[in-house]
Amino acid sequence: MTIAARFLTALLALLLAAPVFAQAPQRSYSRAEFDQMLAPVALYPDALLSQVLMAATYPAEVNEAARWTRANPGLQGDEAVRAAQYHDWDPSVISLVAFPQVLQRMEENPDWTHRLGDAFLAQEPQVTDTVQQLRHRAQAAGNLQSNEQMYVQQQGQAILLQPAAPQYVYVPYYDPMVVYGPWWWPAYRPVAWAPWPGYARPYRPGSSFAFWWGRPVGLSLNFFFGDFDWHRRHVHVVRSNAFYYRAPAFSNRTVAAESGRWQHDPQHRRSVEYRAAAVPQRFAGAQVERREAQRTERQIVAPVAAPVVAPAQAQPRAERRIDQRNERREERRAERPAAPAVAPVQVRPQMAVQPTVERRDDRRADRREERQATRVQARPAPAPVVQAQPQRAAMPAAQAPQTPRADRRGDRRGDRDERRSELGQKG
Repeated sequence: MTIAARFLTALLALLLAAPVFAQAPQRSYSRAEFDQMLAPVALYPDALLSQVLMAATYPAEVNEAARWTRANPGLQGDEAVRAAQYHDWDPSVISLVAFPQVLQRMEENPDWTHRLGDAFLAQEPQVTDTVQQLRHRAQAAGNLQSNEQMYVQQQGQAILLQPAAPQYVYVPYYDPMVVYGPWWWPAYRPVAWAPWPGYARPYRPGSSFAFWWGRPVGLSLNFFFGDFDWHRRHVHVVRSNAFYYRAPAFSNRTVAAESGRWQHDPQHRRSVEYRAAAVPQRFAGAQVERREAQRTERQIVAPVAAPVVAPAQAQPRAERRIDQRNERREERRAERPAAPAVAPVQVRPQMAVQPTVERRDDRRADRREERQATRVQARPAPAPVVQAQPQRAAMPAAQAPQTPRADRRGDRRGDRDERRSELGQKG
């Protein structure tokens, strides 16, 4: 075989192997890392553990909820959840305000919380398997058995942990280096913390010395909405009627989910990066769907808000045009030659002219009133003539008003007729 043929053969082999390299699985968490992360919580009651794993996928909201519990130290259980249910947190995070000590430990170990949530998102079946393996180790060490606080139930190969009383949940504290026996990963020591205030270790026959117990947390019936499906190796939603539960606003079509299986909501991730490999690709479609839903909402709301927004958007443009015109006008004025200096003209203020106008109007009004009074005086009195005659007779002759000419003629004719009648009677 020639050198060219060998080169072509090697190149063809590389081209055929390229898809295999591209599809090679990315880095995943190891068995030792799973044991290290899950050791401090694997012995929690099933429902509480399921919602701790859900909440760990939202580390930013866990920190907000932990600060809220510190600001409200007297609240826990249902009372705390009802007070916090109106916050924009995922329901799993809201449920944990009923257990302030759990939230405080998750906030104190942000790296552990972040890795726990990413491991749960990336390898959920391995998480459930690790929980069962740790429970079997604690049982083999003689430290996991039913008591007054917790009921241990064997279901096939799975070990179920339930509260002894449905309305009272005890959160156990234990040292992972003791409860599981000698630790088997020297390079991956488990996460551990000190016992919470008020916790004590029971000293009586039949009780394990590996557990510390405090006061129970009172909850309503069917408080938890999540639980484990140990057979299918995932967490699912068993009660969607919890008073604080809200279903996700959208579904991620890029992730095939069984009916009732819990789904991560990237909207509550609050821009926190995914450290686990291949997780961002799984939820990239969900992010796109959320943006499309928001765009659709804006398109629906836009026609209603258009008449109000349009004038506000057009106003700045009109103002800029007016400013530009004024600037050009000022520039033209500045370019003109300066006019010779002229003595200032003294202009009477408007308030000095106003009194003259008022006096003129007053004189016109006075003359108008005088004319009206004269007309009223010249007008004859409306009294009857019979009443006026005695008044005229009583007045002096010089002051008596003159009788009209027509009346005087009538009087003279009457006098002549009377004289004629008297002469006729004498003759």
